Amino acid sequence: MRDLSNLLPLTTEGKNKNKKSNRRKAFGYQILGFGSGSAATPNDISYLIVAGGGAGATNIGAGGGAGGMITGTFTAVTAGADLTITIGGGGAGVPGGTPDAQGGDGTNTTLTSPAVTNQTAIGGGAGGSGGGATPVGTGNDGGSGGGSRYNVTSGGSGTAGQGNDGGGGINSAPDYGSAGGGGAGAVGGDANPASPYSGAGGNGSASSITGSSVTYAGGGGGKSNPDGGAGGSGGGGDGGPTGAAGSTNLGGGGGGSIPGNSGAGGSGVVILSVPTDTYSSTSSGSPTITTSGTNTILKFTGNGTYTT
Repeated sequence: MRDLSNLLPLTTEGKNKNKKSNRRKAFGYQILGFGSGSAATPNDISYLIVAGGGAGATNIGAGGGAGGMITGTFTAVTAGADLTITIGGGGAGVPGGTPDAQGGDGTNTTLTSPAVTNQTAIGGGAGGSGGGATPVGTGNDGGSGGGSRYNVTSGGSGTAGQGNDGGGGINSAPDYGSAGGGGAGAVGGDANPASPYSGAGGNGSASSITGSSVTYAGGGGGKSNPDGGAGGSGGGGDGGPTGAAGSTNLGGGGGGSIPGNSGAGGSGVVILSVPTDTYSSTSSGSPTITTSGTNTILKFTGNGTYTT
């Protein structure tokens, strides 16, 4: 066996610089260094997920429902896991004058990984359309339900834990009245038998995950002959002669219209809040990265990944 005594002098003192250097090169020190890193430290990651909002309808159309909104925290997520994010788009609005035309539903926003319980926020339901030979009167179901047109008294259904139902319309000739879409925080407003006839969009829900309070997922306002309902707080579009679009990256529902185009739904968003001391600095999709207190915030407005 080779004599190693010349390579690693035995000493209990650290005063000799060369001897100290030799100890750093010893095999046992390398093993200790390798095992002492924090790469395997579990992560607690808070999240906000909002789906795309539903569009409003035309021809005295109702407002679209907001995209579903989910909040929560993943605990002890193993380091090195990829969280894959897919952002839902808003439903397409409808050109003015299109008979029996209903806008599009919003699409889902997802956060998936083998390391966590997958999360899906459901796209908002489109609002019900007004006049024509075969109107689509009832708002569609979704994260929040779309409002219903005049003479349909109940709106589309929202998804429990994500949003609320759309409002119902009335038949009060000659003004009629279509309802507002549901929001994350409140049901869509019913149409009224007297001015203002149109139902307002349901209000959204506030979150401070970014470090400041922001309201997301408001429903779109409905439309009657003489007036338009206000969009709900959190990006809901107003109903009007031309319906306003739901706000981008808030998941708002679009506003109903007559005679112009109805409002498109707003796109969704995913926001992650990670303790800065476990933040990996590894992501794709160009999220906006900021800090708040002891946490690093990643805001995804397009598809991407975060590696824990």
